[in-house]
Amino acid sequence: MKNTFSGEQGKTYMFRISNIGLSTSLNFRIQGHSMKLVEVEGSHVIQNIYDSLDVHVGQSVSVLVTLNQPPKVYYIVASTRFTRSVLTATAVLHYTNSQTPVSGPLPAAPAYQFHWSMQQARTYRWNLTSNAARPNPQGSFHYGKITPTKTIVLANSASLINGKLRYSVNGVSFINADTPLKLADHFNIPGVFSMNAIQDVPSGVAASFATSVMPASLHDFLEVVFQNNENTMQSWHLDGYDFWVVGFGSGQWTPKKRRTYNLVDALTRHTTQVYPNSWTAILVSLDNQGMWNMRSAAWERQYLGQQLYLRVWNSVRSLSNEYDIPSNVLLCGKAVGRHP
Repeated sequence: MKNTFSGEQGKTYMFRISNIGLSTSLNFRIQGHSMKLVEVEGSHVIQNIYDSLDVHVGQSVSVLVTLNQPPKVYYIVASTRFTRSVLTATAVLHYTNSQTPVSGPLPAAPAYQFHWSMQQARTYRWNLTSNAARPNPQGSFHYGKITPTKTIVLANSASLINGKLRYSVNGVSFINADTPLKLADHFNIPGVFSMNAIQDVPSGVAASFATSVMPASLHDFLEVVFQNNENTMQSWHLDGYDFWVVGFGSGQWTPKKRRTYNLVDALTRHTTQVYPNSWTAILVSLDNQGMWNMRSAAWERQYLGQQLYLRVWNSVRSLSNEYDIPSNVLLCGKAVGRHP
């Protein structure tokens, strides 16, 4: 039996579409109906109309659908994108005043591939008139007028380490420590993680293991470029933050690519796609102190090393920067026996 969504003719309903899969982008569409995009991972966006939407691993979007068609039952379709074999899941949209069963072929997926999807992604823009006039989530500055403190280029790769497949970032394949990194940092426990293993830009060195942590200062404003030199789709997530997705492009990123950035109304989100042999650029304001995981949203790649941590730090102890560690914190690994 197919899942059924019922609604009254003439009314408008909101659908939130999330890709909670492990590895594959999907395309979402509803037979005979257009969708008005209204929200992307907490950002209100320009309300463009789409026949179908690509949703990549770990991403969510919200759309409004008006039941303005002849009353019957219509297919709802989600199908895989950029895969040799296309897998399709269906549900139905049922008009409550309908006695006509679902019929006809499933609505077709987009005929075009990566370039079409990248062009669609560029149409996602922040709605600057919604939720009052605020230029950014913090309401104090405009992201496009700030000079980044630092530029970081992160290149993903697949390679063999000791004869086994691993995924790496700038030549470093992440391994989990036996002590939570936040505890190791709080208690200043040596030997748990390394803050010099991973470099700000790819160096071309052979891949190696490390519990890699990249240092940054509280209130830094970072430009991060995800460089994908592989033939597969990538999806990147950053804990603790939303970030502005300012640019997509094919080939190798260079500083000249900044001319193509959207520095006016780029949306904020927490997960962004990177197309094969392409790059994606984000800007992020480091206003949340802590130890934050930056990782592939594809679970195989994350599990096998495509991740790192970003240590956002200020030496001044203040509750305005970070709350104290809880008195009942669970201690494990090398933190056992230490006192908060």
